[in-house]
Amino acid sequence: MNRSTSPPTPTPTPTRDGVQWASAASSAALRRYSSLPKKGKPQGRESTVLAAFLLSSPQDPLGPEVLSLATGTKCLGASRLAPRGDLVHDAHAEVVARRALLRLLYAEIGADCPPSWLVPSGSGGRWRLRDGYQLHLYVTLLPCGVMPVPPSPSEVPRLQPDIVVNGCGDGGFVQRKPGRGDTTLSMSCFDKITRWCVVGIQGALLSHILEPLYLSTVTVGQSPDGAPEGFCIESNVEKVLCARLSSLSRIFPASSKPNKPLFFEAPIPPKEFHQTLGDIPPLTCGYSICWNKSGLHEVILGTTGRKQGTSSKAACLPSTESMLCKIRLAEAFISLEHPLVTKFQHEELSYRAIKDMACEYQQMLELLREAPFFSRWRSKPASLDSFKVQR
Repeated sequence: MNRSTSPPTPTPTPTRDGVQWASAASSAALRRYSSLPKKGKPQGRESTVLAAFLLSSPQDPLGPEVLSLATGTKCLGASRLAPRGDLVHDAHAEVVARRALLRLLYAEIGADCPPSWLVPSGSGGRWRLRDGYQLHLYVTLLPCGVMPVPPSPSEVPRLQPDIVVNGCGDGGFVQRKPGRGDTTLSMSCFDKITRWCVVGIQGALLSHILEPLYLSTVTVGQSPDGAPEGFCIESNVEKVLCARLSSLSRIFPASSKPNKPLFFEAPIPPKEFHQTLGDIPPLTCGYSICWNKSGLHEVILGTTGRKQGTSSKAACLPSTESMLCKIRLAEAFISLEHPLVTKFQHEELSYRAIKDMACEYQQMLELLREAPFFSRWRSKPASLDSFKVQR
């Protein structure tokens, strides 16, 4: 596989002191969340998960800027998936925050003055992350799929570090997100983070105009109940991810090695992000807040995939669609005034066709699917991506 440019060499963490960075990242994300209205936030015994994508600069490595954030814990079952691309299928915080980041990229690339943190890559008109700038992910809770079944105290001594790390699987398989009754087809957030380490967080559409964007760090909030004895986010989870990525070394050429972010443990987040409240089980908030710095602010009902307040009579109206559903993101891509996008504006193409034409991205994805731990990644039915995209 030929790539136009080599992947970026691992950049140093914004600070040598992981504690400082974790505190800075979590504080920035929580401050931004606190500044948002109450609409869609947990009430009473409800809890949720918060995820945020942040940007650090060489001028202020410990003053990260929040680019996007989201809350959420829900996803749609297989029977409710939309063939028109008008629903948000996966409303877990990490997934929605990434989509809000994509929406930000569309807004800023389409502006007269692109963001200062993107520069021309010199490879056919595409853009890349400016040297010295780094992208980061903060999550208030371990991403789902890292610890599918927490070990009992009696099991911990028997766990083998190279197979299972204090309850963390070695990445030998991918997992679907749990669903109540209706089985989901959405893979776990940890599986998706692994995928981002290989193909980037920009996705197939933006790969037409962007070099792969990789995460430098992933910062996770501590549990108020404490971690199992001997468990450490900074070493154990990173070891699980590295085991997965190392297995790809025989598949990927030297110029396309996967990116390995550093993991850090942040302070315990506020109460509304706690998944346990003593002896009283919490209720998960059904709403998903999404925000980005370009002005996006929506509340999605995770069990319907549409904006909050949608009535049953208006359930199929365009006005109820989130700006983050597939069709809206695809329309944002098609509307870009960019030389590499105009070729898609002269004919009506399906969403799937536009994704497949991102050849480099699809080649990397195909190599990833050959990895043993990704062989069980279930592709969603092709009919879900067959809708037409119009400018």
